[in-house]
Amino acid sequence: MDVATIPAPQDLEELKVRRNLLEDLALKVLYLQGESTLKDLAEKMRLNLQILEEIFQRLRKEALCEVKGLTGSVYRIDSTSQGKTRALELLSLNQYTGPAPVSLSDYVSRIVSQTVMKAAVLPAQLRGALQHLVLDDQTLTQIGTAVVSGTSMFLYGPTGTGKTAIAESLPAIYEDQVWVPFAVEIDGQIITVYDAVVHERIDRKDSPESDQRWVLCRRPRVMAGGELTIEMLDLQFNPATKFYAAPLQMKANNGVLIIDDFGRQRMRPEEMLNRWILPLDRRIDYLTLAGGKKFEVPFDLLVVFATNLDPRELADEAFLRRIHNKIKVGYVTPEQFREISRGVCQRLGVPYDAVAIDQLIDVLVKELKQPLRACYPRDVIYQICWAATYQGKRPRLEPGTVAQACRNYFLPPE
Repeated sequence: MDVATIPAPQDLEELKVRRNLLEDLALKVLYLQGESTLKDLAEKMRLNLQILEEIFQRLRKEALCEVKGLTGSVYRIDSTSQGKTRALELLSLNQYTGPAPVSLSDYVSRIVSQTVMKAAVLPAQLRGALQHLVLDDQTLTQIGTAVVSGTSMFLYGPTGTGKTAIAESLPAIYEDQVWVPFAVEIDGQIITVYDAVVHERIDRKDSPESDQRWVLCRRPRVMAGGELTIEMLDLQFNPATKFYAAPLQMKANNGVLIIDDFGRQRMRPEEMLNRWILPLDRRIDYLTLAGGKKFEVPFDLLVVFATNLDPRELADEAFLRRIHNKIKVGYVTPEQFREISRGVCQRLGVPYDAVAIDQLIDVLVKELKQPLRACYPRDVIYQICWAATYQGKRPRLEPGTVAQACRNYFLPPE
């Protein structure tokens, strides 16, 4: 399918969504909007005007809405007294009044056609996305291989070595776009998928002939850390609005899901591993509605586990086998440390001083007995900038300011 456009359905049969759900949605929207035109209603529900005409005629036949008059050649419509009563009843059962949902079958076929496993990823794209990081060629090759796989990876190693920075940069590798639905209908229930917080919408004017129920976005990036709970991996039913929000992995379909600080969540690692062992293996997830109905959705995402714990202590061999890429991110060499420092100085507008950085390396290794972590240049130079701001001076990288920054940032050796 062409990512440039999705043809708009021309009739109710093409929508493959329950007719009564669409009629109920139209009645709720009309009640909340008040007197409107069919065009206004069609734009709100993101449906073809011809479909709205058919829905209106059915509601009119049931005496739930009526024509109120003409504005030029355009009919104005509104709910009848009976229609308003019915709309209030419907809102008490389900308060969803957004764009019409897509069918589960259309959602599945679209996710499959946009699979992350077939996204074009070239070395130049990888280097461009990670250019602000200092990584050796072997690590870059490992990361590129993992991204091309579109499956899963462990980024593991000591704290402060740049695992989170790498993980957060991965979505920038993808230069294509995907379609994300506002909502999906399953067994008469509505599940919202598009989330402005995690989906970066492509700003463009869509053709009137395109299906407005889909949003063109960059490949999704969803990130969760210590706040992640097992409940967030299942459908989120809102008891107040009485409709569902998609879980994290469904919002991340066709993109990247980052589990940062894996092993430090508000649940045991075994819970997450048991929950995802089948999706990681078969690339299919099973979700359950409140009434107990289970259904399948694609699990089409690159899952990145970033941890400073030993993966062998977090998961058994059966699970580790399903994580196809395991990349250790270790301490940096002195030359890498200098290169990182140059980059930080350039970004912060601080003149680079090689002597001062060599002094910092000596202090870390010889006095503080610290390994060279990728985060130290940034953290120490920030200290220098903050001190200079406080003193009303321009920040300078020199032995005195480096020594003061180290006193502020590091605990003294025992």
